[in-house]
Amino acid sequence: MNSLQPIVSLKGVRRSFEQGGQRIDVLRGVDLDIMPGEIVALLGPSGSGKSTLLQAVGLLEGGFEGSISISGSAAEDLAGDARTQLRREHLGFVYQFHHLLPDFDARENVVMPQMIFGTPRAECETRADSLLTSLGLGERLTHRPSQLSGGEQQRVAVARALANRPALVLADEPTGNLDEHTSDAVLGQFLALVRGEGSAALVATHNERLAAKMDRIVRLKEGVLI
Repeated sequence: MNSLQPIVSLKGVRRSFEQGGQRIDVLRGVDLDIMPGEIVALLGPSGSGKSTLLQAVGLLEGGFEGSISISGSAAEDLAGDARTQLRREHLGFVYQFHHLLPDFDARENVVMPQMIFGTPRAECETRADSLLTSLGLGERLTHRPSQLSGGEQQRVAVARALANRPALVLADEPTGNLDEHTSDAVLGQFLALVRGEGSAALVATHNERLAAKMDRIVRLKEGVLI
């Protein structure tokens, strides 16, 4: 690692919900540091709170207690607009379901977040073509999601997540909706691209075999990381 400062640092992060008049503690004091360029697997069974933890790191909702620092900025001290800007400038997201825009082709789906970021259209298209080609989609740039296979759609989602060169990519079961062969291929390309871009990643999965391909494994058990 080329820096002593973590890309993300969580200290004592807690999250509880009320259900049926009872308090359910999902996160019970999570501590986690991820260094620049490090790819960390977040293991745990369904319902263990992996998605809740990713939502905390991704600054996607409130209600969390504790300290969350992204690229040196304490997120708990930021107002809504500043949190949104921090998320937009430093984080990328890949979900189990690709959530592509159905009326736009592969290139346009990767161009869109860059234009929102303020990048000129020509640069956006060059970046999109480069990412998609590196993922084996050079011949599919102008195909809409309905014309792509599940694995191809998820590759577009990976390119979209990396379009703005995030310091950290958060992936929630990114291959959980794919068959084993396609899952292996997509994950391999995802890891190669993340490493090639120099980004860090936190990847939630319940698959031990896939987790073993990453730099480090942390396990979420009873609301804490072990």
